Amino acid sequence: MAVRLGDEAPNFTAQTTQGEINFHEWLGSSWGVLFSHPKDFTPVCTTELGYVAKIKPEFDKRNVKVIGLSVDPVESHERWEADIAETQGTAVNFPMIGDPERKIADLYDMVHPNASDTLTVRSVFVIGADKKVKLMITYPASTGRNFDEILRVIDSLQLTAGYKVSTPVNWKDGDDVIIGTAVTDEDAKAKFPKGWNPVKPYLRITPQPNK
Repeated sequence: MAVRLGDEAPNFTAQTTQGEINFHEWLGSSWGVLFSHPKDFTPVCTTELGYVAKIKPEFDKRNVKVIGLSVDPVESHERWEADIAETQGTAVNFPMIGDPERKIADLYDMVHPNASDTLTVRSVFVIGADKKVKLMITYPASTGRNFDEILRVIDSLQLTAGYKVSTPVNWKDGDDVIIGTAVTDEDAKAKFPKGWNPVKPYLRITPQPNK
């Protein structure tokens, strides 16, 4: 059964490069990013894992834990991590799940038969502190993922979880936001004391609230 936005992220127990974890317990009160790789020793994913390791402090700042997965066993991940450290200049500093029986891949619908019957597609799941799935993106094998974009989306998700706002096109942290349509003008006066620009009755632009 496919995982959809708003669903509770399926829980699992698995072996990783940092020991056995229960996924929900490992997340604790943090947000999470679970991202999959077709197999170990693939060129695009080698660059991705190295980049995520470099920017891990940015995830830490946002109270987000990152974890990778492929259908290869943990022992293979450990050999691959040596290559990643050598070629990307940063050692992998987050766990990688071994899933040789494809149990987690099937749980999260990461195997797409039209792409491959055996390998996981390159999926990203952002999971909130409430264990609900907030974002899903699936990339083709030929295109590297943009983790700066994933950080941008996490900024939006965390902001909009705390305030009745949404973020406009190409929004970045600190930019103006949109007051939710369910908020009346009267309520908005109290919630958004900096005021707003009423471009249209349904499009009210206001400075970003403090997180």
